[in-house]
Amino acid sequence: MTNVSFDVNGIAQALEIAGHETLLDVLRDRLSLTGTKLSCGRGECGACTVLLAPPNGRRRAVYSCLTLAVACEGSSVTTIEGLDAKGGGTHPMQQAFIAHDAVQCGFCTPGQILAAVALLDQNAAPSESEIRTAMSGNLCRCGTYPKIILAVQEAGRRLASGG
Repeated sequence: MTNVSFDVNGIAQALEIAGHETLLDVLRDRLSLTGTKLSCGRGECGACTVLLAPPNGRRRAVYSCLTLAVACEGSSVTTIEGLDAKGGGTHPMQQAFIAHDAVQCGFCTPGQILAAVALLDQNAAPSESEIRTAMSGNLCRCGTYPKIILAVQEAGRRLASGG
């Protein structure tokens, strides 16, 4: 067991973690943050996507099922439960997913939204091709891809205009 400290959704966590525990296990089973979904457990579907910012590093999307929790020492983790707009409220990406009916069954939605936020962190105005490439690691079994692309484009416009 190893003592590990990291922030989750802006709240400091200090946990004793076994070396084999994944970030997904810790989020769901120890911290009761069930918005992060377990599906394939092999990094193939993206349902477990969260945002991870290592110390002195840039925030990026990661598969929490493949990320060892002990490797998160000093990092900041954002799950769907911790995603909000500046000043609180619903994040523009969440608003855009709702507006474009990009949710469908909802199982993949948290991972899709966080992957899209990570994309816009890097590129505020991605092309459709860039969105498809960036989102290719997140599967939607309902086939809502055209609506997801529209949602990402709209959220990019909203974020660029400050809203």
